[in-house]
Parts: sequence; C-alpha cells; structure tokens
Amino acid sequence: MRIAVIVGSNREGRFGPTVSDWFVPLAEQHGDFEVDVIDLAGLELPVVQPGWRTARTPALNELAARVGAADGFVVITPEYNHSFPGHLKLFIDLHRDEWKAKAVAFVSYGGVGGGLRSVEHLRQVFGELHCAPIRDGVSFHGAWEHFGEGGPAHDAQGAAGAAKTMLDQLAWWSQTLRDGRTSRPYSV
Repeated sequence: MRIAVIVGSNREGRFGPTVSDWFVPLAEQHGDFEVDVIDLAGLELPVVQPGWRTARTPALNELAARVGAADGFVVITPEYNHSFPGHLKLFIDLHRDEWKAKAVAFVSYGGVGGGLRSVEHLRQVFGELHCAPIRDGVSFHGAWEHFGEGGPAHDAQGAAGAAKTMLDQLAWWSQTLRDGRTSRPYSV
C-alpha cells in the first residue's frame, strides 16, 4: 500500500523535518507501506485557492495525482495558536475526491499540548472529506526536549511503540478501505 506522509509545517525554522526524519524510516520499515513524503515547505501552492471548475496547473495536477495514488495518509503537524497551520489547510482544500474513503493518521508535536488540539481540528476536516481518521497517534509534548542532536527521539522505545500501534491500525484501515473502493467504488 502507498501512504503519503504530509509534513504540514512551512514555517521558517520549523521542527517538522526533525519529526519527519524520525518517523519516515519507521513507516518504511513497517513492511506494509510504500512511502511518499509530501513536504509542504517544498511546494509552491497558490496564494489564492482556485475554484472547483478552474483548470489546475501542471504542478497542482501532479500533486493531486500523488494524493490520489495514496491508500492512506500520515499528517505530521505542529500546533499553531491551538490549531494546525493555514498552509496545511490550503493543501487539504486543494483536493477533494483524492481524500475520499481513505485512512488518515496523525503525528503531532508542540509545547505542552503536543499538537493534540491541531489533531482534533484535523479530525473534523478529514471527516468532512470522507476520510477515516485513525484513533491512535503519536504526540510529542515539549517536542524540542524529545529529540537529541541529529534527531533521534530520546524515548525511542515509547515513541516507536506508539508509531507501530498507529501504523498497524493505518495498515488495516488502508487495506480494508482500498478493498472496499475496489469492490464497490465510493461515490458520495
């Protein structure tokens, strides 16, 4: 199965790549997934969101194909002002049918809240897009204290255990929903 790991921060000096560098190898080693990393900081998203009937640019068509090819998603998100980054919302809103009937999991990071408020908001958004949010996730409270020089998590066993639980659930849901989309196309 193919999962897209979406690095949701594009802020200058962002911490997202540290979390992504830790998480992506775990997802690749899990054994069920082919991983496609979509880092929002490397994308040139439009400043004004195009209308649904507006033709997409070639770059947006390529991006939509990557999102559409995924069987599931992992969103790595910080918490900004008790929610997720605006750039991530724009990325999500640029797609519609590409998200439908697919599973989504979350790895969050931040201060005391560990990004959990951003995840709660994302659950609502992805539910509206007909995605199946995975119950378990990974959250780093006081994230900057959890990673050493060069990025490995200090509590490697605890964090990796949480990631494995989440990835096992993502594998089940992604496979089940892919089988469902294959046998009975989702057309809501």
